[in-house]
Amino acid sequence: MTGLVIVGAGGFARETAQAVRDAGEFELLGHLDDNPALHGTEVDGVPVLGAGDLVHDLTEARVVVCVGNPRDYAARARLVRRFGLPEERYATVVHPTAVVSGTSVIGPGSVLLAHCVLTAAVRVGAHVSVMPHVVLTHDDVIEDFATLTAGVRLGGGVRLERGAYVGSGALVREGTTIGAWSQIGMGSSVLGDVPPGEVWVGSPARRLREAGAAALAELVTRTMGGPAT
Repeated sequence: MTGLVIVGAGGFARETAQAVRDAGEFELLGHLDDNPALHGTEVDGVPVLGAGDLVHDLTEARVVVCVGNPRDYAARARLVRRFGLPEERYATVVHPTAVVSGTSVIGPGSVLLAHCVLTAAVRVGAHVSVMPHVVLTHDDVIEDFATLTAGVRLGGGVRLERGAYVGSGALVREGTTIGAWSQIGMGSSVLGDVPPGEVWVGSPARRLREAGAAALAELVTRTMGGPAT
């Protein structure tokens, strides 16, 4: 059985570890985390082996990067860029209770947690986080590094651009585009397109402010080629 390491040791990483154990496709070797206080400890019985850059020493292991939170949802992209690993090093983790149609595709490094549903012709990119009870309906496109938190529902033909973050319980109307590195607040109802790099909240959702500095830095890096800050 192929070994797997999970980069991160927080909530998302712990949920992914449980999905790995439930699915039984990989041998879970441990967590990697840049917090030295965690090194040599265990999280839910899984050892923290060391810092993230150990991915370069564990050459036979597959990798998933499971970091990020609403205050810094660009962290996953920064780590993937830092590691510079080839695509084939990244595993795709799908919880056994997830329902993925035969016409849907999931990219490397992505994680689908319990009771997710991908109905028909859904395209999920690389390093995407799909939390429990998310429903993605026909022809949805989820670009790299997007995050869909628990209970999100997307209508048909929705596009989440690179790095978009959708908060728990949000609803997105069919045919809508959520711009790159934008953030949708929990419980929001999105009825129209959201530009890149903005935070929208409410029902119906309206612009609150620009996204945080980390998300905007990733937007600049992608669109203009400048360095992330």
